[in-house]
Amino acid sequence: MTKYIFVTGGVVSSVGKGIAAASIGTILKSRQISVAAQKLDPYLNVDPGTMSPLQHGEVFVTQDGAETDLDLGNYERFIGVDLTAESNVTSGQIYSAVIAKERRGDFLGGTIQVVPHVTNEIKQRFKQLAEKSQAEVIIAEIGGTVGDIEGQPFLEAIRQMHSDVGQENVLYVHVTFLPYLNATQEVKTKPTQHSVNELRRIGIRPDVIICRSDYPISEGIRSKISLFCDVDLEAVIPLPTVPTIYEVPLVLEEAGLGKIVVSKLGIKAHKPDLRQWQKLVNYLKTPSELINVVLVGKYVELRDAYFSVREALRHAALYHNRELNLFWVDSENLERDGSEAYQQLNTAQGIVVPGGFGLRGIEGMIKAATYARENKIPYLGLCLGLQVMVIEFARHVFKSNLPNSSEFDTSTPYPVIDLLPEQKTMENKGGSMRLGNYPCKLIEGTRAAKAYGENLIYERHRHRFEFNNKFRAELEEAGLVCSGLSPDSKLVELCELADHPWMVSCQFHPEFTSRPNQPNPLFRDFISVAKDVLREGDQPPLPLSP
Repeated sequence: MTKYIFVTGGVVSSVGKGIAAASIGTILKSRQISVAAQKLDPYLNVDPGTMSPLQHGEVFVTQDGAETDLDLGNYERFIGVDLTAESNVTSGQIYSAVIAKERRGDFLGGTIQVVPHVTNEIKQRFKQLAEKSQAEVIIAEIGGTVGDIEGQPFLEAIRQMHSDVGQENVLYVHVTFLPYLNATQEVKTKPTQHSVNELRRIGIRPDVIICRSDYPISEGIRSKISLFCDVDLEAVIPLPTVPTIYEVPLVLEEAGLGKIVVSKLGIKAHKPDLRQWQKLVNYLKTPSELINVVLVGKYVELRDAYFSVREALRHAALYHNRELNLFWVDSENLERDGSEAYQQLNTAQGIVVPGGFGLRGIEGMIKAATYARENKIPYLGLCLGLQVMVIEFARHVFKSNLPNSSEFDTSTPYPVIDLLPEQKTMENKGGSMRLGNYPCKLIEGTRAAKAYGENLIYERHRHRFEFNNKFRAELEEAGLVCSGLSPDSKLVELCELADHPWMVSCQFHPEFTSRPNQPNPLFRDFISVAKDVLREGDQPPLPLSP
């Protein structure tokens, strides 16, 4: 029988439910228990694919092409599994499915209500994931905060699961925040009490309360929460802020959460083995030489818009025993010569231009690519970053500022980036995108082939525009190397410059497949070259005496 763990959040948003849920997965996996994870978002969008990254953060793409919440990236990185579309559920999906059934007459003329029709559809999504994944435990995180009006159907659905599958197969975990008042110099529990009371009002009694705080949580505070929230003292788990998110599984395991989960759900499990995770955290907390990387993007105002990029850079830096020192540069600010943003490029040992859509900030990204090419600074372009690199190189080759993408300039005489002919007749924007895993054959002898060490790779895509093959021969003759192609050689997947130490771009999103103990090859090799770049004020290493 599949076991279910439902994770809710209280008091404030962004309390860390996603990291907590992912960490529970890590703890269970360390006991050789198979796990699948699911995020339920109450917003009415069908998926976050058309939402602004400045509102919602990164759109994480699964291998089967689902555009999902960034928490799925944390699930994959922490648990080490590749998730699918079934792992992201939104109110938009649920209501669309229920209305479609009503239109088909599936309800035989009945009155359609939130209970039972909407809640049944939600519960069906839990069961679909269980059937497809065959995991022993499903961890489902409910987005938002307890008390949000749009989240009520999801809370009602997880309440019903208690009866549907049996109380021995369901565990409720509530992640809450304990604020600290400077006036009294104490951590306060009242918001947590109210949050738990709201859950109990609708029929959910938390089995575990994870208490987030920026300050130490005393035994007295734990005892008070245990008493007023009617939760066992051992199940009141303190989770103070830690230097790295990858330490959270170790903190929760040390607090006894793993034993509680296994005991309450009656799971037969091996002894936990978190040695590799402990080794990872030890490396992260050990002071290392800094490596300066400049990320030039259009959504840097909300850094979660590049969550996976940042983590992939950290994984790669850790692999090379370096500590990432990441500079966030708004590409719009780069468009002004002599700006402070432009001066930051002088500190860069490596430059990353990540994905995005739309004209805003593009010229600033192109300036960053020019800087990297002319100053021989390692450059990694991701999705839009490849298109920027191609536009910049085309302008250099053709000695003109006219080369562009038809996304940004429909009248350019040099559309080096363009839609495929079959895409131009599509009205539905989502239908014209390449999403999910696609194969890419690597060209022998290129930097990309050296990085991956394979002839054929699969990486995740999320884009609409492609390299225009009409300009391929001319650009290749000038020094552009198309180092990765689709199996039929019609689509350019990877580009690099022949006369540059490391200027490589990809049309896909390699950040989505990077893991803490296994960085993506492109990020790994990018940092490998960047760490040896000397910038202003750096001292070259002294030669070692024999």
